[in-house]
Amino acid sequence: MRSGAMNRLWFVTNPSSGSTSEAKCEAIEAVFVERGLTLVGRSHFPQDDLPTPASLDTANVDTAVLFAGDGTINAAISALAEWQGSILILPGGTMNLLAKTLHGDADPAAIIHAAHQGGTLVALPFVEAGPHRALVGLILGPVASWVRARELVRAGRVRGLARAVRLAWRRTFTRGIRIEGVAALRHRAQAIFVRSLGDRLDLKAIDAREWGAITRLGWEWLTGDWVAAEAVTAVSTQHFRIAGHKPTLALFDGEPVMLEPHTTFRGGMTRRMFNSTKGD
Repeated sequence: MRSGAMNRLWFVTNPSSGSTSEAKCEAIEAVFVERGLTLVGRSHFPQDDLPTPASLDTANVDTAVLFAGDGTINAAISALAEWQGSILILPGGTMNLLAKTLHGDADPAAIIHAAHQGGTLVALPFVEAGPHRALVGLILGPVASWVRARELVRAGRVRGLARAVRLAWRRTFTRGIRIEGVAALRHRAQAIFVRSLGDRLDLKAIDAREWGAITRLGWEWLTGDWVAAEAVTAVSTQHFRIAGHKPTLALFDGEPVMLEPHTTFRGGMTRRMFNSTKGD
């Protein structure tokens, strides 16, 4: 790990993500002023385009500050993958998994203070499929179809919710996804959760079509290690492919992407570009 200078900032927010209200954004900007940091520019995504490496370099920005949910953060990181500056992630969504990985449970103000005092730059593992990357995790299988219902709930839209739930429920219990390259996962699964370990991928496949299996899986999830449940198969591999001849829905850090058949998945590591205040 190495330290990263933090002086000239570009602030990326998403007004529709979790808890990124304008008042909270203004409070964060007040912390920038308190620390003597220079706010060079700001992007309200998705209303505004995300900054490009060229635009940040032209403005002499050294740190991009992302205050949004995991999906928006994923989009920003993808846009800045080739940029040589650093990225500071603040918790501004529902799950905030990346922020917790880098900063624990600290709030945005505490993170900014700690990062300016002496954060360290770290690399993060990712799951890659074509141009798409997931830093938190990837979800494959029929269970990914619940994303439509999730978005309706987040938007507070009742119309269409019942239909989205019925469709997702039907797909979850009548279909399955099959992958190639992992002998232990020959059968179709309702859901495959994929996490990168760097040079290898950690896969957890769920097949719980009967009520008994669903109940046992739910109990394991509530009371212990759900990975040990009978309905879960856990394996690791260097790469795998989607089998079949139809496009497949996948969730990259919660964001839906349609993938072509036989898409290959691999693991990798970013460069040391993420400001971490969590310590060892």
